[in-house]
Amino acid sequence: MTNATAASAAPRKPTTLHRLREMHAQREKIAMVTAYDATFARLVDDAGVDSILVGDSLGMIVQGQGSTVPVTLDEMVYHTRCVVRGNRTAWVVGDLPFGSYQESREQALRSSVALMQAGAHMVKLEGGGWTADTVHFLTERGIPVCAHLGLTPQSVHALGGYRIQGRDQAGADTLRKHARELAEAGAAMMVLELMPSAVATQVQADNPGMMTIGIGAGAATAGQVLVLHDMLNFTRGKLPRFVRNFTAEGGSAEDAVRRYVAAVKDGSFPDEALHGY
Repeated sequence: MTNATAASAAPRKPTTLHRLREMHAQREKIAMVTAYDATFARLVDDAGVDSILVGDSLGMIVQGQGSTVPVTLDEMVYHTRCVVRGNRTAWVVGDLPFGSYQESREQALRSSVALMQAGAHMVKLEGGGWTADTVHFLTERGIPVCAHLGLTPQSVHALGGYRIQGRDQAGADTLRKHARELAEAGAAMMVLELMPSAVATQVQADNPGMMTIGIGAGAATAGQVLVLHDMLNFTRGKLPRFVRNFTAEGGSAEDAVRRYVAAVKDGSFPDEALHGY
């Protein structure tokens, strides 16, 4: 066996926060997808994703809800446990669902502990402004936090629907301000959803040490995330323009995820002309 063959056959080491930061520093793109159960967690991990998001999008994808709002903390804990059982090496991010962190910093801590004890490596919460204090409170206590700005689905009713955020100057300035506050509060990662590519580029430039993960936010972010069922063309109905069908070239679901990882890494996804705003 040659050294190259031995290296390719070697098992992948578990992804750590330190490793993700190394990747970002070396400008290697981070490939993240959602998963909600052990079977798909094993599949995407074997396909080489760097991170799995156990998203509250399970409310719509798995439960058939109209939004993420009805998802409970107990349900997130259950699905996180399922994903962790199937995963071996990817970095697991668990979503804090609506109502599990808005009341107080202490409530956010209790909810985060529940997700971490279920096996999550990091928790994610939505919104800016008031959330910076919560992020600081959690990170001081050793809980890695992923922030989430732009379209924040838990606030869909307040936002007036699934709309692109930051289109005007005031909105863009607010997003950049909130991103700086969250980065200063200690958030290690930040999902940027459904915003103009130019705004996401500015957010990343403002916070060079922050690992921004885009979904409908252009190609300048440190990585990308997609809902697994969307990119595998399982989801019925019209999909957002930022989604690419990775099953179109044929093969298995794992082949499709491997194509996604490769496209994120080489920068061919997202294509600004097709997937950007």
